[in-house]
Amino acid sequence: MAKAENNQAIAQELEKQIKELEGTSKSAATEEEIERLRQQVVALRQKVSGPPQDAWERVLVARHPQRPYTLDYIQMLFTDFLELHGDRRFADDGALVTGFAQFEDRPIVVVGNQKGRDTKQKLLRNFGMANPEGYRKALRVMQLASKFGLPIVCLVDTPGAYPGIGAEERGQAEAIACNLKEICKLQVPIVVIIHGEGGSGGALAIAVGDEILMHEYSVYSVISPESCSSILWRDWDHKQEAARVLKMTAEDLYSMKIVDQIVPEPKGGSHMDHAQAAELLRPVLRNCLDRLGKLSVPDLIKRRQDKLRRLATFVTEA
Repeated sequence: MAKAENNQAIAQELEKQIKELEGTSKSAATEEEIERLRQQVVALRQKVSGPPQDAWERVLVARHPQRPYTLDYIQMLFTDFLELHGDRRFADDGALVTGFAQFEDRPIVVVGNQKGRDTKQKLLRNFGMANPEGYRKALRVMQLASKFGLPIVCLVDTPGAYPGIGAEERGQAEAIACNLKEICKLQVPIVVIIHGEGGSGGALAIAVGDEILMHEYSVYSVISPESCSSILWRDWDHKQEAARVLKMTAEDLYSMKIVDQIVPEPKGGSHMDHAQAAELLRPVLRNCLDRLGKLSVPDLIKRRQDKLRRLATFVTEA
């Protein structure tokens, strides 16, 4: 009964956010977020107990409004976090959080997408969708990490890069492409953690790493199921089928060797117990940093680049 009441309260809060967003200036991001919130409300109203059973249910869990975000993991896993702002070209971008921190007395650099929980935070963080200045900020800080010999931890949770006109005018595609090219060259270990949504190039722009970890109920794909459905079927009604054929679950991606490890979540999902979700992640992250820290710089870069080349292979049938 308590769980049902909690779902009801969350659904009511989301409906309040929908009304507030409908009263703001309309944009592609706002319209998409309103539709996503409506789907979450429907899912909460029809909530059944137990783990997600199919790919679409995984998508809904990965988007759960109470799932821990990057700043939550920073608070639970790291200490002495010092946030760095701005790309030194245009502006700061709240959709990406960057800074120095300590992980179990080990100095590191953290880069991660940040969504918002209430309407004010959602607008401030642009619903977790970064502009070009966000990706340039992330690269600037990651290059600082390489300069000072600090390992990098990237926390990925975004629907995708912001598709607005201003972002395109300031070089969204170029910023993402530049990150893909330059991150490959960084001379420090990089651990990527996909803990919510890994959406398209917006996720990939900070997801080039030596070890790719993926939470059990997270998703990672070149496109969202809704967008895939609208392209292939001309509407969003086939999003469940699109989620299945996109092979976006942790098990699918692990079987294809796109991710290296699946991180277990608390029963029902990370939104059920933030602290336990962080403690399940902690030893996996520790082991990755320990293992990568033993590699020489040439071996580290060669291993990373070989990994990326393997992702580009394909097989044709005669």
